[in-house]
Amino acid sequence: MKFRPLGKSDIDASVVAFGAWAIGGWTWGGTDEQQSTKAIHAFLDAGGNLIDTAPIYGFGRSEEIVGKAIADRRDKVVLATKCSMRWDLNDEQKRRARKKFSTSEEMFDQPGNRSDDSFDVFIYAGADGIREEVEQSLKRLKTDVIDLYQTHWQSDDVAIEEKMSTLEELKREGKIRAIGVSNASVEQIEEYQKFGQVDTDQEKYSMLDRAMEPSNLSKCESDQIGFLAYSPLSQGLLTGKIDPDREYPEGDQRKFKERFQAENVRKVQAMLKPMEPIADKHGISLAQLTIAWTLAQPGCSHVLAGARNPKQATDNAGAGSVELSADELTTITKAVHGYDGV
Repeated sequence: MKFRPLGKSDIDASVVAFGAWAIGGWTWGGTDEQQSTKAIHAFLDAGGNLIDTAPIYGFGRSEEIVGKAIADRRDKVVLATKCSMRWDLNDEQKRRARKKFSTSEEMFDQPGNRSDDSFDVFIYAGADGIREEVEQSLKRLKTDVIDLYQTHWQSDDVAIEEKMSTLEELKREGKIRAIGVSNASVEQIEEYQKFGQVDTDQEKYSMLDRAMEPSNLSKCESDQIGFLAYSPLSQGLLTGKIDPDREYPEGDQRKFKERFQAENVRKVQAMLKPMEPIADKHGISLAQLTIAWTLAQPGCSHVLAGARNPKQATDNAGAGSVELSADELTTITKAVHGYDGV
């Protein structure tokens, strides 16, 4: 496993991180805590140390599972979580918040699918909100310090100066060690930088989602900001293991996405086909090849890969030591550029 610093912080983290969204269960058709715990342990045993979670992942469930799983090995973990996605705001806080979506604990609401147990999720990162959230996360994670604390979304009406000033205070107080943003524009990152050090930027980036290349990736490369790519396997699609006719259970958000419909899955399979000989040559899976390619892109320092069982976690970690030649990267990138799906 290779390690790289989280931006200008003094924290070295495994280039492959354990992404803990799926183990929260929400929008993933539920969770198995025992398997999730084994997956986390397998990832750590395979040489990884960076675990990324968030309160919204299962409405605290992911953080709770992570906290219990690492309780006896906290010193071996670089622990990252987030703030600003809230389902429990008071009326005063809602005045500066922005509604993100309506949901239930099982599913994002779909058209015509709103249920009696639906509730609203807001984006809010006011000083009071951040302080509430950090204490809740510390409790769920069973720790006294969060290594990397990130604002999850940026769409509320709170000034970035207030957000960053609060995060800097938390760092001085020893509750967090490094500061990151997520789902942020270059302009928003630059605004954060006026009031403190931005260590990382976490954005959606994969072979199928490349909008970050001329913007955030370039910014992170030039400013020595760690770039954490989330959904690098496009929720499993880039593993090559999803059949075009696969049916998803209720509660799995992929059931409703155009990208996971049969026609598009076939386009993804066609894109992956030229990569198979390279994967075979290295004795690795397509998932590992995909992660290795992502890590080789300019500006990308870390990749967050989700896992729900030990095998997935171990396989993901194995990608952290793969070295692709220039010719192999060229072949893979040519196939990526030829993709014409959604």
